[in-house]
Amino acid sequence: MRASAEMPAGMSGHRPRKATGGLLTASAITMMAAAVLALGYVIYVLWPRWPDAPIAIDAPAIPIVIGDATFRVPPGAIRQKMQRRPGTQDRINLMYVWPALTPAATLPKVATESSSTPIERLFVDIALNTTTMAPEERLKTIYPRYTEPTQVTGPGGLTMQSFRADTPYRGEDLLFDASAPDRFLVRCTRDSKLVRGTCIYERFFGTADMTVRFERAWLADWRGVLGGIERLIEQLQPSG
Repeated sequence: MRASAEMPAGMSGHRPRKATGGLLTASAITMMAAAVLALGYVIYVLWPRWPDAPIAIDAPAIPIVIGDATFRVPPGAIRQKMQRRPGTQDRINLMYVWPALTPAATLPKVATESSSTPIERLFVDIALNTTTMAPEERLKTIYPRYTEPTQVTGPGGLTMQSFRADTPYRGEDLLFDASAPDRFLVRCTRDSKLVRGTCIYERFFGTADMTVRFERAWLADWRGVLGGIERLIEQLQPSG
């Protein structure tokens, strides 16, 4: 009975070898699957794709809510693809051809760079307001801490004050309509050898803050710039 119960010599190592072989096979399959997935991802990223069809300039505007303000925005002006949807958003980034104010975010680069006359652009950002202080209030309470005391006449008859070099605004100037600072007030960088100076104009709409960026050289006709911004606001908020 003992002889029949005992396993023949040489049989004791067979089963462990089969188990080890099974583990090696499962590991190899896992590694191959991972390699296939990695290869598929690389092919997906590198595979050539047809560019998205350009959005028509006259595509219907979509309603976008930022804070407590509603804007009707042409999709062709929205720079970020993920923002081209109706509904509530925290921020939208827009671009327009100046002075025509036609949407420029989705224009092909060839169309904007082939012209002998450079196409000027107006950049507009609308976001949830992070401060409750309007620009004209900052002119009275904040900016005097950072500006030089001397005021000079700037482009188009604007009043100009330079920010001191020891402040966060160094290299910038403050320009405003002295007779009505609440109507036109901008903060501008200065021209350099590498870049042209730009100006920032702000307008509040409840809890939404609109920031408009344009070239400093346009200040020679700042009234025309202000008129263009007003027309743009009428487009974005036709109901007022």
